[in-house]
Amino acid sequence: MNDWLANFGMFLAQVLSLVVIIGLAVALLARVRGEVADRTRLRVDELNHSRDYRRRRLALAASEPGARKRLVKAFRREDKVRDKSGRKGEAGRRPVAWVIDFHGDIRASATGRLAEEVSALIEAADKGDEVIVRLESAGGLVHAYGLAAAELDRLREAGLKTTVCVDKVAASGGYLMACGADQLRAAPLAVVGSIGVVAQIPNVHRLLKRHDIDVEVLTAGRYKRTLTVLGENTEEGREKFVEDLEGIHELFKRHVAERRPGLDIEAVATGETWYGREAVERGLVDALGTSEAYLMERMKEARVIRLRLEPRRRLADRVGAAVSAGVERAVERGLEALENSRWHRR
Repeated sequence: MNDWLANFGMFLAQVLSLVVIIGLAVALLARVRGEVADRTRLRVDELNHSRDYRRRRLALAASEPGARKRLVKAFRREDKVRDKSGRKGEAGRRPVAWVIDFHGDIRASATGRLAEEVSALIEAADKGDEVIVRLESAGGLVHAYGLAAAELDRLREAGLKTTVCVDKVAASGGYLMACGADQLRAAPLAVVGSIGVVAQIPNVHRLLKRHDIDVEVLTAGRYKRTLTVLGENTEEGREKFVEDLEGIHELFKRHVAERRPGLDIEAVATGETWYGREAVERGLVDALGTSEAYLMERMKEARVIRLRLEPRRRLADRVGAAVSAGVERAVERGLEALENSRWHRR
């Protein structure tokens, strides 16, 4: 018995050693490939196909059993007609509506990915194509959203028709981006506007003075630091800070007015926000409707293709995610079996 256990233990040790060696080799190979390969991958989905697939599934589910064969034959005829039209060549090319998404945080962190997607579209899209941007953002840092707006402006400068769809919110920096579109659409209760600038700076100088703590703020340049958190703020510094805010506001207003010349900019550049229906009445938005409704409308006459740049996950990340998911499933099944066993006891 002892010999058998010893042999079995040696066998397990050899197997584990082999697994470790293979794992290290795979990890090393993946790392080398990751250093030379593109860190991102382009994901492309034709939404027309997804819609047709769901439509057919629902049609088959709702049909009587005897009618399903006829439906399947009808679907095959549709596929043949589509294949024939696709073989017509460049002259028969259907227009394409390209879809990209931008979900903004306070730093507009997705701007880098947006820039690469815009570059890809400028190189790939043909005249007559449309770019649909599904945009959601409540705004954030001025310089960050200024760059994001400039990236969307590149589409218009390249001669591509641009439509921005807002389902929830495009305020402040979000509206700075959205107003550059040829057509701006918003859901009836989407929040739009907030053409204004805000800054909040706490100051604890009096608290520090109360505890006999001095803070020295040294600058070279009269307005290098107008307001501070720790030091004593002056009236001159406050006036200069407000002047800078007003200057940024004027740049914001000019940006919007240039892209929407029919807008009464002074009437709407108050920092207020409006819901979609009100925004249409004030000229901030061109039309009401959700992005999904607009995509369905475009699918009637164009191919609607969604593209997105996604970071490539490393092998270790994929293995870790798979192991984690497997453990979670095993635990869930164990708990479920334990729970079910209560009902089978006598």
